[in-house]
Amino acid sequence: MTNELETINENLFESIKHINEYGQEYWEARELMPVLEYKQWRRFSEAIDKAKKACEASDNNVSDHFANVGKMVTLGSGAEREVDDFHLSRYACYLIAMNGDPRKKAIALAQTYFAVKTRQQELIENYESLTDEQKRLAIRQEMKKHNKSLYAAAQGAGVQTGLDYAIFTDYGYMGLYGGLKQKDIHAKKGLKKSQHILDHMGYEELAANLFRATQTEAKLRRDHIQGKEKANQTHYAVGRKVRQTIKELGGTMPEDLPTPEKSIKQIEREQAKKLKYSEN
Repeated sequence: MTNELETINENLFESIKHINEYGQEYWEARELMPVLEYKQWRRFSEAIDKAKKACEASDNNVSDHFANVGKMVTLGSGAEREVDDFHLSRYACYLIAMNGDPRKKAIALAQTYFAVKTRQQELIENYESLTDEQKRLAIRQEMKKHNKSLYAAAQGAGVQTGLDYAIFTDYGYMGLYGGLKQKDIHAKKGLKKSQHILDHMGYEELAANLFRATQTEAKLRRDHIQGKEKANQTHYAVGRKVRQTIKELGGTMPEDLPTPEKSIKQIEREQAKKLKYSEN
């Protein structure tokens, strides 16, 4: 597969994800079907049946991952009838993709996407026993989620445009990195223009940034911060406080931590291949 993760439109799968009343994520099979380029339910249900068998063969409880539910649909005449549907776990979606038509481009994308996301969830749940690379994956995944929450909190405080948010982001980095902006950190790491600095941080540096993001979001909401300038100063103050804490603990300043040889994307590709091969 060429440039596996780079070619995946993550929003394609995330946009149809649902969260139930218990905070658990799931996908509806009827919504996933067209995304995976299936036109007939009969054909798609064949892939589901194969995925169920793979799930059972792996000693997993099929009903935990494939919840059989009905859905009412409106016919051309205006009448309604019930059709089969499933609430699928992320693992179930992965198994369906692995048992889908490999000629479909969407299937190839889904195989890598759900493989990586399934692996990331496993890493988060078993953090203490992870290697350094696995910790990087786990924290980077958390960083993505909390950056979205931070962005929403910043918007609520008055940070509206892309430029506003870039400035807001720089204030957080300046507080944590002793005055360095995002572009300065990027240059210090010797990265190309297209490379993201968070993908080139070790787990210790990522953890410091995750703490910065979560605490800034909490403070913006808790203190009802309003106005771009106040939001920027809040982000700077939190970043500076995290830096001060690292210093008090005798830790290494984030800008002095080494840049790992492998990027997050490289590790994700390797993990996707390992998981794919283990299923074969």
